[in-house]
Amino acid sequence: MALHYQEYGDKSASLMLFLHGGGVSSWMWDNQIEYFTHYHCIVPDLPEHGLSNYEINFSIKGSAEEVIKLIEEKASGKKVILIGFSLGSQVLIQMLSMKPDLIDFAIINSALVRPISYAKKLIQPAIRISFPLIKNRWFSKLQAKTLHVSEDCFEKYYEEICQMKPDTLVRVLEENMSFEIPKDFREANGKILVTVGEREKAVMKKSAKDIVETNSNCTGVIIPEIGHGASLAMPEVFNHMVERWIHEGNLPKEYKVIS
Repeated sequence: MALHYQEYGDKSASLMLFLHGGGVSSWMWDNQIEYFTHYHCIVPDLPEHGLSNYEINFSIKGSAEEVIKLIEEKASGKKVILIGFSLGSQVLIQMLSMKPDLIDFAIINSALVRPISYAKKLIQPAIRISFPLIKNRWFSKLQAKTLHVSEDCFEKYYEEICQMKPDTLVRVLEENMSFEIPKDFREANGKILVTVGEREKAVMKKSAKDIVETNSNCTGVIIPEIGHGASLAMPEVFNHMVERWIHEGNLPKEYKVIS
């Protein structure tokens, strides 16, 4: 298997699998792993991230295929809950499109699904110019702050950023910025929660609306007072939101519904 993964919690319970964002890895879910001990938690590193296989080039579809294999190996008839963030949410959308009956609960956080047409021409030259900065600690500190990476996690974040190759970063960005909702996503079953931060860019809010409108099983909400990265910035709030939605089917009244 191309994916390195770790297992935690109660292996007799429902399966809860987490998919990280681009440029980070499974450590971004540490606060969730500590909270959801009553689930069978699996946290993989996507290809070319963390401890996963760097000989296999990252792609959203290829990652989806690998995570599907992992779930089919581990689920054993259990309920399956998938939680994704950003790039991981794009992988999750791809999975739902490929295997519409595999996942019982899906939480799609901050997924870009509106392709940025001009980006592909700019990514490679931009990375060539900016890549030396990425390995600079002060620049990485600025980047980490925008992603809500805590001081405790910064060294791990910086270590992984430094090991990432320019070609990998180009691939990840090209996949991220060209992704759109697959036509079969409308066939996905199970319950789907779509979230976006109140302070995220307009294209992210429009993307969340697109996802909700494509599949009638979706519920969409805007999380107040947060940008890109609610699970890192407000882990307690995020964890309670997920558990409340799974068990009670509702969300805090202060969350604006996407319609």
